[in-house]
Amino acid sequence: DEVKAELARMQEQNSTVSDVDDRAVKKNDIVVIDFEGFVDGKAFEGGKAEKYEITIGSNQFIPGFEDQIIGHKIGDEFDVNVKFPEDYQADLASKDAVFKIKLHGIKVKDVPALDDEFAKDVSEFDTLDELKKDIKKQLEKRKNDDAENELHNTLLEEVAKGIKAEIPEAMIEKTIDDDVNEYSYRLQSQGLKLETYLKYTGMDMKGFREGFKERAETQVRLNLALEKIIEKEKIEVTEEDIEAEYKKYADAYNMDIDTIKKAVSAESLKPELASRKAIDLIVDSAFVTEE
Repeated sequence: DEVKAELARMQEQNSTVSDVDDRAVKKNDIVVIDFEGFVDGKAFEGGKAEKYEITIGSNQFIPGFEDQIIGHKIGDEFDVNVKFPEDYQADLASKDAVFKIKLHGIKVKDVPALDDEFAKDVSEFDTLDELKKDIKKQLEKRKNDDAENELHNTLLEEVAKGIKAEIPEAMIEKTIDDDVNEYSYRLQSQGLKLETYLKYTGMDMKGFREGFKERAETQVRLNLALEKIIEKEKIEVTEEDIEAEYKKYADAYNMDIDTIKKAVSAESLKPELASRKAIDLIVDSAFVTEE
């Protein structure tokens, strides 16, 4: 089923859309419409759009809305009569509405057939069977990686819980600062400021920071544990470890190793590499049972 779902996603990704102008709307067509909604003869907020695309049969709109577009042709202007569901927003729930529609366009999506030609077009393989086998292999790898990561995270959480230490509040606050800054940076990359996000979600900065506290405390405890393991087990980072990390960076960013070395110092790599070795030691030392 998962292989089929992945193939369906690939089909969707490689489908094409073309215009139709010689017939009426049918199910599964994509239509381009203007619409404006009225309740008791008055237009309501959020009920108007122009050149809006909707796939007939997607159930994206109120029940009955899409069905009433079927049979109409480009240029038609008509009404669609619907009743808002009981669980809709309070001011519209259970009310009758009329939408005035103008149909601008009809499009059809052409989904490629699942055959050997499809496999050749979208992959390095010559047959669909080969593509299916590769998809299965990739899905299995992803699941194994997820399971491995989950195991690592569980073990590290246990280590963090087991620490006996006074955790300075300043360390937790510093980690929260880092998490908030990272979240803010991700929002900015999507064109949204943190202040605007907080306004949309109805949160203040204090409440927002509080959401990071538990994770930050766990991270601080874990960092302290890893530092102590590195010290007690005399874990060292070798030149080979550093060279391997440089190669990993170079491969990931398709850059020359010497360029990477100029940008990233060996000393800056050592703490992270030492922590990874400590984590490997924790994982290798653990007794894991399957339920």
